[in-house]
Amino acid sequence: MLLGVDTGGTFTDFVCIDGTGLRVHKVLSTPEAPERAILQGIGELGLAGEAFRLVHGSTVATNAVLERKGVRTVYITNRGFADTLTIGRQARRDLYDLQPPPAPPPVPADLCLETGGRLGADGSVVEPLTDEDCARLLAAVAELEPRAVAINLLFSFLDDRLERRIETLLPAGLFVSRSSEVLPEQREYERGIATWLNAWVGPLVEGYVQRLQEAVAPAPVSVMQSSGLTLAARQAARHAVRLLLSGPAGGLMGARRVGRELGIDRLLTFDMGGTSTDVALIDGQVGLTSEGRIGDWPVAVPMVDMHTIGAGGGSLARVDAGGMLQVGPESAGADPGPACYGRGGREATVTDANLVLGRLRADAFLGGAMRLDAAAAQRAVADLAGRLGVGVQEAAEGVITLANEHMAQALRVISVQRGIDPAGFTLTAFGGAGGLHVCALAESLGIRRALVPVHAGVLSALGMLAAPRGRQLSHTVQARLAGQREAALAARFEALAAEGMAELEAEGVAAADIRVLRSLDLRYAGQSYTLNVPYTGLAQAAEAFHRLHRQRFGHRLDGEVELVNLRVGLRGGEPRVPLRAAAAGGGRPLREAALAGVSGPVPVWRRDDLPVGEALDGPLLVIDAVATTWVEAGWRLVRHASDCLLLERSRG
Repeated sequence: MLLGVDTGGTFTDFVCIDGTGLRVHKVLSTPEAPERAILQGIGELGLAGEAFRLVHGSTVATNAVLERKGVRTVYITNRGFADTLTIGRQARRDLYDLQPPPAPPPVPADLCLETGGRLGADGSVVEPLTDEDCARLLAAVAELEPRAVAINLLFSFLDDRLERRIETLLPAGLFVSRSSEVLPEQREYERGIATWLNAWVGPLVEGYVQRLQEAVAPAPVSVMQSSGLTLAARQAARHAVRLLLSGPAGGLMGARRVGRELGIDRLLTFDMGGTSTDVALIDGQVGLTSEGRIGDWPVAVPMVDMHTIGAGGGSLARVDAGGMLQVGPESAGADPGPACYGRGGREATVTDANLVLGRLRADAFLGGAMRLDAAAAQRAVADLAGRLGVGVQEAAEGVITLANEHMAQALRVISVQRGIDPAGFTLTAFGGAGGLHVCALAESLGIRRALVPVHAGVLSALGMLAAPRGRQLSHTVQARLAGQREAALAARFEALAAEGMAELEAEGVAAADIRVLRSLDLRYAGQSYTLNVPYTGLAQAAEAFHRLHRQRFGHRLDGEVELVNLRVGLRGGEPRVPLRAAAAGGGRPLREAALAGVSGPVPVWRRDDLPVGEALDGPLLVIDAVATTWVEAGWRLVRHASDCLLLERSRG
């Protein structure tokens, strides 16, 4: 029996595959102790005491970083480089703000320690690591009493022996991260940030995973990585920096699984939850990037390539000092949540606006499992309308329109701004609130086809179960691409892959089931940033780089191509996750409802009652146990045999 769990900012989602079928469930999250919501859901699903395997998407590392609540961490580097993380790239958040407020440094100055053991760019020893250096370092660490230590020596990716020596000298019980293990790549700032983040939140992840494992024992636990691959929970703390997009990565793996079922491999996805919206592009495979960010910091470890904004069902609507309506990024979260949750919230949110407009039904939220307080939503939106000087309906429509525009702009960032026409993709909506906005977003982007997957409200949890176990490994090899030899590169790739193979085999993945993907980070000589291309040979890689550079930036150069990093992705066999086969629907809507701004009654359908394969014209509402879908006028809906909803524009 398999259980996928995605802990979100508002809800914790569950998908259970028990051999007889697939069950879904939602409970309100408990951010102060995420495992409490998980145990509540396990109990409500009747799984307490049962044998199952848990695959989990955790927000513990993400929340700790965003809230700056990591543990006391010492940062060790070479002499003269203690300020590296504070100086960063000297990039200003607001380019034209000449007097920006000072930002707190990642690591306070008194926790930054300098020592010997400096290498040159060729790997030679510029300054040795002496016994006296080691003694001073140990004395300073003992005096500072940290819970974690991050070690980041210059050019350690060429030779990690000096970092390893420092690690072996540190007292037992300290959580230690080495840059040569966390991110063996060039760029001392990005490498240092990744190593510090890993150490800063590692003990928190370790404690959380340990509590969760004890609570669900003897069930084995796996954790989703930011790359869309899972790893055993016992290794999660060691790879804490690789868990920062754990939940959103699950959503993309779920979307990819659904797309393959329907024969659709080009998806433009948006995952709209209670707190935020994540958008991404899937063109056959889920794209990865090593240029992601979390909060104020770059995260150079591989993660799913997505763009996140603070727009969700719980996003707060307010009137700014100039009298203009604003929506987000602040959220009502799980507690108190939107006003309509009846938990004390008083400010209007996107969810409240949808309820006031009739697109959410108070008695059918989460399939009727949670009743919404329509009067509270009306009061919250009426208060907002009063401050804007407009009617209640107009205020609610304004909130939805503004939220839609925020999300449409995010979708343009991931597509149009990269030279990709979104019209060639299927807009795929999931998350608890995604189906309410899918038609409006598709129209704003010129997209004619849309998809609301089965179990859209818990697709991230479903994706946890669809994700294979795997690793992403990298190593810097900076040199002219034309000067490389195929045999030498093959040997380097083989050495890199061996490390990941050993870890996966230790998790029980058969060597014959492990697929190895090789790629190169390339750039034109003199450039600062790279593009990643698959490696099947040197000539093929060079041509693929030229094509990708033209697509991304509109031109190609005749200059020399430079190799920067080798990358190896390893993944085990993909688990078989069955989608629910759609049973023959009753063919009759549940009822009709009056919706604001729509002339005439609107049919309200239970998803299970929709006829399979028959086209229905909007406007209409579809409700199920985890989400609501709003099909606008001018759109046609077909329920697929897999129980997914396919939408197509029927006008224009």
